[in-house]
Amino acid sequence: MAATFKGGFHIRDYKELTKDIETHALPDCDVHIFPMRQHIGAPLKAIVNVGDKVTVGQKIADSKEFVSAPVHSSVSGTVTDIKPYFHDSGTMVDSIFVENDKIYTVSDSVRPRDYKTMSREKILSVIRESGIVGMGGAGFPTHIKLSPKAKVDYVIVNGAECEPYITSDHRYMLENADDIIYGLKVAMKVLGLDKGYIGIELNKKNGIESLKNSNEFEGNIHIIELKTKYPQGAEKQLIKAVTGRHVPAGKLPSDSGAVVINIATSVAIATAFKTGMPAIEKNVTISGDAVNKPSNFRVRTGIPVSFLIEQACGFKETPQKIISGGPMMGITQYNLDYPVTKTTSSVLALLHAQKTYDAEAPCIRCGKCVEHCPMRLMPLKLAAASKKDDLETAERYNVLECIECGLCSYICPANKNLLQHIRMIKPEVMKKKREESVRNGK
Repeated sequence: MAATFKGGFHIRDYKELTKDIETHALPDCDVHIFPMRQHIGAPLKAIVNVGDKVTVGQKIADSKEFVSAPVHSSVSGTVTDIKPYFHDSGTMVDSIFVENDKIYTVSDSVRPRDYKTMSREKILSVIRESGIVGMGGAGFPTHIKLSPKAKVDYVIVNGAECEPYITSDHRYMLENADDIIYGLKVAMKVLGLDKGYIGIELNKKNGIESLKNSNEFEGNIHIIELKTKYPQGAEKQLIKAVTGRHVPAGKLPSDSGAVVINIATSVAIATAFKTGMPAIEKNVTISGDAVNKPSNFRVRTGIPVSFLIEQACGFKETPQKIISGGPMMGITQYNLDYPVTKTTSSVLALLHAQKTYDAEAPCIRCGKCVEHCPMRLMPLKLAAASKKDDLETAERYNVLECIECGLCSYICPANKNLLQHIRMIKPEVMKKKREESVRNGK
């Protein structure tokens, strides 16, 4: 029986558009744009200047802060500008522009390493210097995730890929199975574990078989079949399904004895040691009913999304909505000029938004948002508190535990955008708690 968690909902996944399409490399792009914000943590500063020559894999931005991960050039060429530019967060971010010379000269710093002969500290240093982050979208620096303060018993590679449309991780399973398991083995050594786990939803059975047939597959690697259900790929839900453990409220996954890394992150770790190349490349799905040729591409970071759309033969007609990421948790975009970063997993173009919130009706107290909430919260109560700016009630109903999966809004028959109200009050509750901590001297 497939492992799972309580709550959630099976959403039509639309993965048939791209799941059987091989990942293709892209032709040369003239200019690559590298935002200096591609991770959760301290902002980066450019360590190159306009006019400098750079090479593939060369570090071009970094920070001295611990919670950070450097950015590297994915092409060789000339730095032509450093200025604020469009970012998929919807803001302008300081970015480095590199004119691609299309020679792809590799940096002298790129060289393979044998993790088996290295200390834990050295492995973590390589992961940090390779700029590896949570490449499924979160962007949390991986060297920190693999340095938990609590004792860890499980390391899990997240192969759920539960968001509709996205198939970039599925293609990694079919085309880079050795790298996925190799990266997991590196993480196992860092954490001092002799077993590793990969959780995969049952709608990817050929991905499961591909991993089991991998040259790297051994008896200490356990593939856990997961029920196909959203949001099975959320960290806390994945940990519950694989280990049976519950992550305590307000705690990190490592506090339950588990660490989770993404499929693409595991591949990036393998690449950093096998070839020495930092995180400069990843799979990206281009999909949606507005796209002429839905595709999976192997993408060098810094390529403008407009270039990817061109390679997918453009749009059938003007899309109503363009989303970076999945339709449930992705961010709606207002143009196609933003570049691919380490956390870009997909770009969706939809002719018709699947749900709008223009005709919100009164709550009918059906309880569907409570029944399906994967965090066992009461979204209707949280949304009501948000409308009244009632921070105490929102905190009492555990608003900070919301993972913002969007399922409450999706499932609501009254067409209420519950998530949007929750998103509005969460920062205010967090600010209130910080101020209380300061007053209490914590």
